[in-house]
Amino acid sequence: MRLSPPVAVIGAGFGGLAAALRLAAKGCAVTVFEAMSEPGGKARAERSGPHALEAGPTVFTLKPVFDALFAEIGANFDSAVKTTPLACLARHFWPDGSQLDLFADHARSVEAIAAFGGPKAAEGFRRFSVDSRAMFEALDLSFMRRAKPGPMELARIAGLSAMLRIRPFTKLWDALGDYFPDPRLRQLFGRYATYCGSNPFLAPATLMLIAHAEMEGVWAIEGGLPALAKAMLRELERLGGTLRCNARVASIETRQGRVSGVALESGEVFAAEAVIANADTEALCLGLLGDAVRQAVPARPREMRSLSAITVSFAGHISGPGLPMHNVFFSRDYAREFRQLAHGHVPDDPTLYLCALDRRDSPMNRRGGEERFLALINAPPRGDDPTFETLEPSRCQARIETVLSRHGVRILPGRHPPRTMTPRDFEALFPGSGGGLYGRATHGAMASFQRPAARTRIPGLYCAGGSVHPGAGVPMVTLSGSLAAEALLTDLASTSRFHPVAMPGGISTPSATMAGTR
Repeated sequence: MRLSPPVAVIGAGFGGLAAALRLAAKGCAVTVFEAMSEPGGKARAERSGPHALEAGPTVFTLKPVFDALFAEIGANFDSAVKTTPLACLARHFWPDGSQLDLFADHARSVEAIAAFGGPKAAEGFRRFSVDSRAMFEALDLSFMRRAKPGPMELARIAGLSAMLRIRPFTKLWDALGDYFPDPRLRQLFGRYATYCGSNPFLAPATLMLIAHAEMEGVWAIEGGLPALAKAMLRELERLGGTLRCNARVASIETRQGRVSGVALESGEVFAAEAVIANADTEALCLGLLGDAVRQAVPARPREMRSLSAITVSFAGHISGPGLPMHNVFFSRDYAREFRQLAHGHVPDDPTLYLCALDRRDSPMNRRGGEERFLALINAPPRGDDPTFETLEPSRCQARIETVLSRHGVRILPGRHPPRTMTPRDFEALFPGSGGGLYGRATHGAMASFQRPAARTRIPGLYCAGGSVHPGAGVPMVTLSGSLAAEALLTDLASTSRFHPVAMPGGISTPSATMAGTR
């Protein structure tokens, strides 16, 4: 008779759901406990009248990660989730009135950059594209999909020449100067550091690989990323797994130094052979999940927290220039903006990201009626600091409107009030983070090696999510769940107490650079 060891997963973000899917497909009895009312973690939607306003990540890249995940559990991603590839990756605006679109078609991007900055800028972009691809390919299988190799092991796996190409000891901002003398283009490609909550003036040049991930394609998901989480839940339930929402875990229980289950705030104790914590690892270190697991992972210094954000989700109308789905409005002085963030202040002249959630292949509103939008500016991760300035929703909204009005974009309010989130709100939702949305900031050559691995110091306890290896962002968080499941299954099998069900494909996933990209 096949044993089905009970496994508890704390948190129904993409890391927790990915881990639960892999474990359920291998025969584990998986229960996911989620404090909120729906799955998705940071990929949340809030109701405002008839509208579901997205309040989390909106950019979906590296689709092959999800193609492989669904294939491994006997499902088809394209049947489960409706996606649309975007021709325009993003539109970028500068205070001097200039603007630039980047496209999924690389040749179109080259042409656009040539028209924007001249032939030398286009040639710099070609070289940048080659080098960012090389960085991605050097680290994809050797680092991002492995159980946290150290620097020496990575050099052995990837090879010395590949290690030299990723330029870990060069700052991203400095490296971009080798390709783009135009400060506007340095600003554009430096912004990719913020995709993992980092400062482009402190982050290593290795983060150029994020640009390649986006150039491989951006997809719009019908229903947004919350719909992806629900699709993953449907597959989990098909495999026999269970999600319990509005079920906050108060502590991780141990017996004789090993995990024995979780205790809920309701007082219920759920016995489990293993636990995967899909939460910020600082929640463990601060004792927010019980004193027994405080030492499970190394603590993260407060100064190494990633960026937080101020977001405003709203429905209404926008007048001014046509906007595609993804739009970036840059600040006048990028260095000053990040100095203010580093000193713990919300920038007075921030860079703004605006997602027009209902637009796909057209920069115009074809639906008629109110549209849904998400606006975001970076903020310091001081959500647990009582001295941090009070950020009233009206002040946050006014700051965003000021940035947009500079570019001729005017918000015409809808019938229902906007929803605003600040670092304090994010800390309340994701305790221990201080409102930091991406775990550890990637600052310095060794930052990527300092994130905790899936295995912890407590037998039976594993971690997933953006605060652990391989890092933040929806695809990386999903890979972290795969790595946590792989570690757990390996450890269970080594005890001879578990015999996993054979599934096609094994636990590993094909490289995103090899599987079905456009």
